Amino acid sequence: MAPPGPCILVHGGAGPWRALPDRLAEALEARAVAAEAAQSLLLAGGSALDAVEAALRVLEDCPALDAGRGSYPNRDGTIQMDALIMDGAGLDLGAVAAVGGLRHPVSLARAVMEQSPHCLLVGPGA
Repeated sequence: MAPPGPCILVHGGAGPWRALPDRLAEALEARAVAAEAAQSLLLAGGSALDAVEAALRVLEDCPALDAGRGSYPNRDGTIQMDALIMDGAGLDLGAVAAVGGLRHPVSLARAVMEQSPHCLLVGPGA
């Protein structure tokens, strides 16, 4: 028997899903698409880091999830997002906090990890 392919687990977050059944269906679909995107990359020889970023970008595009497009505004009505990504192979990480005006905060977090000497940038300067 051949070993199974990579196992991808995607968590879509917690929330008042019973009160939002239409959003739940959309969130579950996004979760499945995210897992498929990650698995496709891995099966094609991509890195785990690429797979994680691809999955998170799908989740950030889903307005039913509290990430990216679906982020809740703060008390001032402004969207501020946080994201972190880690590469377990080298124990490298990149993170951003309280950022806005971008579609994929996880990609910005990866850029912090790969293209800066920092591990966390916060606010508009990030």
